[in-house]
Amino acid sequence: MVLFFLSQLLNGLLDGFYYMLIALGLSLIFSLGGIVNLAHGVFFTLGAYLALVLTPHVGFFGALALGPLIAAVIAIVIERFLFTRFYREDPLYSLLLTFGLAMIIEQSLRWYFGATPRAYSMPADLRGQVFVGDFVYSRYRLFLIGMAIVTVAAVWALLNRTAFGRIVRAGIQNPDILGTLGISLRPYLSAVVAIAIGIAALAGVLMAPIQPVHPLMGVEVGTAAFVVVVIGGLGSFWGVVIAALLVGLVKGMMIGLGLSQYSMLAIYLLMFVVLLLRPRGLLGERITRFE
Repeated sequence: MVLFFLSQLLNGLLDGFYYMLIALGLSLIFSLGGIVNLAHGVFFTLGAYLALVLTPHVGFFGALALGPLIAAVIAIVIERFLFTRFYREDPLYSLLLTFGLAMIIEQSLRWYFGATPRAYSMPADLRGQVFVGDFVYSRYRLFLIGMAIVTVAAVWALLNRTAFGRIVRAGIQNPDILGTLGISLRPYLSAVVAIAIGIAALAGVLMAPIQPVHPLMGVEVGTAAFVVVVIGGLGSFWGVVIAALLVGLVKGMMIGLGLSQYSMLAIYLLMFVVLLLRPRGLLGERITRFE
């Protein structure tokens, strides 16, 4: 019983890590551009389908590299032709825009691939189990957790250890100062959208081997990612990280206790409690642009 509970906690952490990958992108896009991207979960789905299409030609690791790049290119096109029209508008308009975009992409995937869930073979090199005493855990799931940690660390380094990151953080807090310095945020907005959506697609590629690939697979993930952003706080990198891990642990704990049917309810209750005690989220920052 104890080993089962520990296994479910690790599975919950895994869920938390891919919620984290999607939520970080959501938070960045909204904080810098004011876009409420309801289509973000669809790019998770797109990543999973790209894994299906690319793997026969370039293998799993090739798909792991190319899938996010293709999604990032698509993101740049979307940003240039759609998002740019709504950066200075009420976020409600971008919410409606991205809802429509999500429906178009979802139905396009359904039309081309069909609605039937598809299985994706786990890469042979990562099959099997890891044994630690009596505890047994999937080698591939450990690989996923490792990949998520590396990706989050890379995003943190980009935002905190580069000139690009300093400008993005300044743009989140006070874009008017950048304007007086003659720095345009437009290319940085394009890069942030590409990175955010590329990471969402990366999560989709990584999850394809352990869950059925179908057009609606991003709906629950996208909803959970929004919950993570709300709990963590807008504009806070570490707030999103802590919230994602907390949400994952709560979900895993509920499943480990045999209450899997209440796992999502527990997550929403957690969000409700956090908002009652701290409306900006756990580590939410004051964003000049929106206050």
